[in-house]
Amino acid sequence: MINRRSLLKFVAVTGTLVLASLSISAPVLADELDTIKEKGEIRIAMSGAYPPFNFVNDANEVVGFDPSIGAEIAKRMGVDVKIITTAWDGIIGGLLANKYDAIVGSMTITDERAKVVDFVGPYYSTQRAIFTQKDSPIKDLAGLKDATLGVTLGETHEQWARDEGYKIRTYKGLPELMLELKSGRVDAIVNDRIAAMLAMKENGYDFVEVPVPAAEKYDQGIAIRKGNPELKAAMQKALEEVMADGTYLEIANKWVGGDIR
Repeated sequence: MINRRSLLKFVAVTGTLVLASLSISAPVLADELDTIKEKGEIRIAMSGAYPPFNFVNDANEVVGFDPSIGAEIAKRMGVDVKIITTAWDGIIGGLLANKYDAIVGSMTITDERAKVVDFVGPYYSTQRAIFTQKDSPIKDLAGLKDATLGVTLGETHEQWARDEGYKIRTYKGLPELMLELKSGRVDAIVNDRIAAMLAMKENGYDFVEVPVPAAEKYDQGIAIRKGNPELKAAMQKALEEVMADGTYLEIANKWVGGDIR
């Protein structure tokens, strides 16, 4: 008969052996860089509705600053690039669901986002800006109190506007915001300053910027899934090469008219 002490000792020993065998047999999760290298392709996502950073041209191609940067990073990693467009408000969810490998779509690096994704970069900086019609009574932030503010769904600007208590309407992207402001369906819009200024110039809009005291700069980064230090390091190295050898400036001059680092 096995006494209680012997039984407990047997359970402890066999339990240890079981755990040991599990640890030996359990597959070690490979860094996603290995998978990308094997496939010879990295899938990058963006909204496709944020000119001139990323948008669909007349030939139905996704072009702009972001896809150009993404393509150069892929090239230096020795793989092809596949561009995927998706709604901005669900873009991080798509990344976590493995629908693509990275988001190269002008995503602001925030502490909240950094809890669920890792960031490569930053690869440019911008500021929040508010625009309204020339004849608008809105002259400062106080004028937004009774106004309707247009924002892109899922952007950090949407959360800012909600936190400030403004009345908002949400849209899919910057082109739609511009049209809504022009038509008078919103009193003002909030967006990244660089993108908005360039879109105004491209489309001939004469909106005016509402002064925002001490507007802070926001770094834009490339989001990848957590737990991939090798992929992060490879992408960061490729990005730094792009920024150092003159390629970055060529891309920036083409799409945004100057260095925006």
